Amino acid sequence: MKARTRQPDEETDWYELAIRLLARREHSARELAHKLAARGCAASTIDELLQALRQEGLQSDARFAESHARSRVERGYGPLKIRAELAERGVDEGLIEEALAPWSESWMELARGQWQKRFGQPPADRAAWAKQARFLQGRGFPSGLISRLMNEIERDTE
Repeated sequence: MKARTRQPDEETDWYELAIRLLARREHSARELAHKLAARGCAASTIDELLQALRQEGLQSDARFAESHARSRVERGYGPLKIRAELAERGVDEGLIEEALAPWSESWMELARGQWQKRFGQPPADRAAWAKQARFLQGRGFPSGLISRLMNEIERDTE
């Protein structure tokens, strides 16, 4: 289904556009504001719309943060990358912490799963160790966790 190309010209049309955007997926307030502004919506109208949508429970940064974090964890990303993505989308630090809290005890296992999926073999030398560590770092896992994991993997193979 192709999106409507006509630009809204009344306040109710802007509201309907915002509802359609939110119906597709959760959006942070900043994302939604950016999309509306890109379509020509006035800043004052955007502020009013966002306030109304929040009051009606249709837009929630907390719900967006939870949904985004869950989606990224399921795709194998670590806390640093998820935190950066949420901050980039305008989510408050407190909401980011709440969204990441359910996985606070699972990051090591998530990193191990990503390592196993990608490599499965312990590093043969320091260059391979560095390559595997860089992969995990790129996925958003903290360096301390990566070091612990790589050391555990080396110990398990000895």
